[in-house]
Amino acid sequence: MKLLKNTSWSTWTGQRAGLLALAVSALMAACGSAPQDEFANISPDKLYADAKEEAADGNYENAIKRLEKVEARASGTILAQQAQIDLAYSYYKTGEKAQALAKLERFIRLHPTSPALDYAYYLQGLINFNDDLGLFGRLASQDLSERDQQASRDAYESFRLLSERFPASKYTPDARLRMNHIVNSLAAGEVHVARYYLRRGAYLAAANRAQQAVKDYRQSPAIEEALYIMVQSYDKLGLTQLRDDAQRVLKQSFPNSGYLGDQAVTERPTPVKKPWWQLW
Repeated sequence: MKLLKNTSWSTWTGQRAGLLALAVSALMAACGSAPQDEFANISPDKLYADAKEEAADGNYENAIKRLEKVEARASGTILAQQAQIDLAYSYYKTGEKAQALAKLERFIRLHPTSPALDYAYYLQGLINFNDDLGLFGRLASQDLSERDQQASRDAYESFRLLSERFPASKYTPDARLRMNHIVNSLAAGEVHVARYYLRRGAYLAAANRAQQAVKDYRQSPAIEEALYIMVQSYDKLGLTQLRDDAQRVLKQSFPNSGYLGDQAVTERPTPVKKPWWQLW
């Protein structure tokens, strides 16, 4: 009986030792399976050079991996600042607009005296300027003026800051051209909405929207149609004085306009070619 007792204790002790060994082995295996940093032994300078090569070849995903490491390891240096700018561009090229803009906003906030600040503003404007319409928008041939204008306004603000703060920057001439395009797009957007209201018979809304376009975008070519919509809308509303005023401004501003003549009051605007999906 005593012998049996000793044998059981010995067996239990051996089992406990075995379990402990298994636990230690599992822990070591878990440690060994932790993800390894593939760039652990590469200097920030070399990583940055490699990232530039990847980007030059169009491999922006690979460039992003390296640039993120450079930004972390070279924190507080000019190299880290350059990595942030390049990261923003790489995010932009891979379609990650939100991340690109967030990176640029942070850069502008933290580095107000950086020699790359003009480029940061330019890239910020460019990303919003080229805001993707999406698959449906492309298939429908949707115009920039027919969608939400917030991205255009954001782009305009970035280009404005660039041109005002860095008039001698090599990016400023292009920024100013894009600003003109944005103004015309915003004006066309207002006129697009006014035209929609006119077609629906919402004459007061059409007149107000067209009037807003005339007030905000006096130099835009879209103002010609805006004035015409005002003439049409005021005529339908029986507001003859306002109609005549709008027509007089139309004649003075656009003496060769196709909207002038007897049809200016009695006919609707020349139909604009519409995408296949637009029913109104």
